[in-house]
Amino acid sequence: MSDEPRPAIGTIAWTDLTVPHAEPIRDFYREVTGWQTAPVEMGDYEDWCMIPVGAENPTAGICHAIGSNADVPPQWLIYIVVEDVDASARKVHVLGGEVVVEPRDMGGGRFCVIRDPAGAVCALYTPPGGVATGA
Repeated sequence: MSDEPRPAIGTIAWTDLTVPHAEPIRDFYREVTGWQTAPVEMGDYEDWCMIPVGAENPTAGICHAIGSNADVPPQWLIYIVVEDVDASARKVHVLGGEVVVEPRDMGGGRFCVIRDPAGAVCALYTPPGGVATGA
């Protein structure tokens, strides 16, 4: 088992911006915020992690809206940690929301994109190794 701490349910694990033309948007945020960039290999293209000046860890990602990400809305998208993405996605339907991107695997974890009854969009995410449990 990994020594890495597991995130708690309800925390925001990540933030992504997925857009059709990612390079100019990457450059925009690099210039406006001072973020450094680190490429993330995606096969035949790259997405980017955005890293605050002086930080070791990225704070966000900027991604291309192509392939499996083609249907992700072009907005800053927070990833909220849940215990079970599939169970949470079922609850979204029951509670009047919409699943925009069906649950799928990502980097050893699992996520989906939802729209709440007011129209706001976010992602639900279960990380590899699961979530922290109350002690």
